[in-house]
Amino acid sequence: MSHQSLEKNFYPLFLDLSGLHCLVAGLGGVGSRKLQGLLQCAPASILALDMEAPAAGLLPLLERPCVRFEQRPFRDDDLAGRQLVFAATGNAAVNRHIALLCRERHILCNCIDAPAEGSFIVPAVARSGGMALALSTGGASPALSRRWKDELASWLDARQKMVRLMGQLRPMVLALHDETGHNTALFRALAQSPLQDHLQQGDRQACLRCLQALLPPKLHDRIPELLDVIA
Repeated sequence: MSHQSLEKNFYPLFLDLSGLHCLVAGLGGVGSRKLQGLLQCAPASILALDMEAPAAGLLPLLERPCVRFEQRPFRDDDLAGRQLVFAATGNAAVNRHIALLCRERHILCNCIDAPAEGSFIVPAVARSGGMALALSTGGASPALSRRWKDELASWLDARQKMVRLMGQLRPMVLALHDETGHNTALFRALAQSPLQDHLQQGDRQACLRCLQALLPPKLHDRIPELLDVIA
């Protein structure tokens, strides 16, 4: 891997794939993982290419309605209408060729064996409920990214109740139609309060006291309901 790939400043982004047409060229170990990741995000379509017949474990993925698999090499016209491309063949020259074409056509491309040739890298993503944390080492060590992803997943799990409570509380606060600055200060105070610790410890009385101290009086009668929802 070139040193250049480690010095790029990548812009972190969570991308909505609905409506996007994707290409995965190569279904080896890396390409298969890219396909799985794409399917979790429901793109409009995926063209999957490989010179070999797919492994048995891939068949359920390739049978998804949005996926079209073709057992053949990449062709330049495969990029027509594609907005997101993964160059994951077992041939480095082919991958670089795909990346070059994508750059010329302003198509987002991830080149698995030469990140500097592509336009983006894929971070390790830890998910828990509606939360997601993305982590990248800038291409220096994908193995470390995967390890830390597991650690971050545990970190997220412990904070699920706080996220759910804030998700329930936010529309209640906004429905009071207070000034934006007041609401911003309230949400910041809640985020910085010990409420998260009380929720993790299951201390309902401490949660009640904390919420009563921070929330507008108009919402005090809703506090038991909030805590019941996330119990």
